[in-house]
Amino acid sequence: MKKVYFIGAGPGDPELMTLKGKRIVETSDILIYAGSLVNPEVMKWRKKESDVYNSASMTLDEVIGVMLEGIKLNKKIVRIHTGDPSIYGAIREQIDRLSKENIESEVVPGVSSFVASAAALNMEFTLPDITQTVILTRMEGRTPVPEEESLDKLASHKASMAIFLSVQMIDKVVDKLLVHYPLSTPVAVVQRASWPDQLTVLGNLENISQKVKEANISKTAQILVGNFLGNEYSLSKLYDKSFSHEYRDAK
Repeated sequence: MKKVYFIGAGPGDPELMTLKGKRIVETSDILIYAGSLVNPEVMKWRKKESDVYNSASMTLDEVIGVMLEGIKLNKKIVRIHTGDPSIYGAIREQIDRLSKENIESEVVPGVSSFVASAAALNMEFTLPDITQTVILTRMEGRTPVPEEESLDKLASHKASMAIFLSVQMIDKVVDKLLVHYPLSTPVAVVQRASWPDQLTVLGNLENISQKVKEANISKTAQILVGNFLGNEYSLSKLYDKSFSHEYRDAK
């Protein structure tokens, strides 16, 4: 079997893995998971005789080496990433290496932490007359960000924003957002969304830095920004009795 499966394990709660992802875990011979982020409870579904590798301490070459050796032995291999593997998952470099060896890849999507964070708040990113756009981004750190995608430039759209991998730089995040957003703009920080120890901090650009520091949040957190977190919005046209569409006539 010349195929490696890449699956999203979801944000934390094992039950947020898709049924397809769970089935692949149950039937795989070799499991390589991002141990620094993926909930180890996901491993409870594996076969007892399967081999497990924690990629937290592995290099790309070591991960690929395990995959290639497993393929030679006709093993079913799954690579388990946190959230959805298409977002900050570093899967492209793995898939390209496998492709050079004529090994097929199949990606199974998962629930990202940004949508799990919105769910934790009972919030909707896209509200009528507020915003219809969601920006997923991060602050530059050891991994650079293209200049045209700097946080202050993206903030000019005043869309709903989900900022990954940046809570440890909350002061800098706020400074860049304030170039375009007012101090009163609501902000939510959700640490370890969907885990049992999930922690949520609510505030605005004026006070969120202090609140985050008081809560000792320094990693594994989403920063959500925008007026979608407020209470002012218009009702959806979809369910408006005076709005007709192909499934319903206006009344």
